[in-house]
Amino acid sequence: MLNAIWNYRYFIVTSVQADFRNRVARSRLGLLWLVIAPLAQIVTYAFVLSSVMSQRLPGIDNTFAYAIYLMAGFQGWLLFVEIISRSMNVFIESGNVLKKIAFPRIALPLVVVITSVINNLIFFVVLLAVFTLAGFQMGWNVLWLPVLIAVNAAFAAGLGVTLGVLNVFIRDVGQIVPIVIQFLFWMTPIVYVKDILPPAFQSIIKANPLFWMVENYHRVMVYNTMPDLKVLGVLGFLALVFLALGFTLFRKASPEMVDVL
Repeated sequence: MLNAIWNYRYFIVTSVQADFRNRVARSRLGLLWLVIAPLAQIVTYAFVLSSVMSQRLPGIDNTFAYAIYLMAGFQGWLLFVEIISRSMNVFIESGNVLKKIAFPRIALPLVVVITSVINNLIFFVVLLAVFTLAGFQMGWNVLWLPVLIAVNAAFAAGLGVTLGVLNVFIRDVGQIVPIVIQFLFWMTPIVYVKDILPPAFQSIIKANPLFWMVENYHRVMVYNTMPDLKVLGVLGFLALVFLALGFTLFRKASPEMVDVL
């Protein structure tokens, strides 16, 4: 599989470039649309909840503490959701291409992961600018961010490929996953701090892997502390498990996918 990906590396690079061109085609704002939607969502939450949540953010000595906390959480969440959402539909949307052109089908979710990571890095650049304008400076522990991005992307990719294959054969998957994602959003401390929850409910949301993923984003970007290495190791292991599961399922189902599409 790795050999096939390497042999088709130019196809993958060209596909990534085409993806970005299609996004900015006939658009006056171009790549800005990649960050306008999430920023609008962040501004909405900040406007509605900042007066309540800012009082519950010890350790952030800044007038815009809640907005800073929000953006750091969204940095991790957006990458996960984009990879999952796009991987889930990538085989269905590319059905005609799969039937007409011979290439390793695993290249499709790989293109999704690459473009999603690039989008996430663009968002991070905007986030840096906003943090600077807000008078907030991240510490050296932000250098852990590439590790978090790698683990997050691998975890989402494995899960996304699994869902993408299942969605080809069971279209209900495409209807269920957005509902589950919305549920997970509120089970993850992005717009709130876990300390506001009752202890019993905190125990429940800690069973959510994304809870720990986003917590580590907050640690390195907001509180300037190292990520929890034990937790990061567990998340890395889960990422490998889901990657293995996704690629195994893909390899077994791949011959039948074109007939179903």
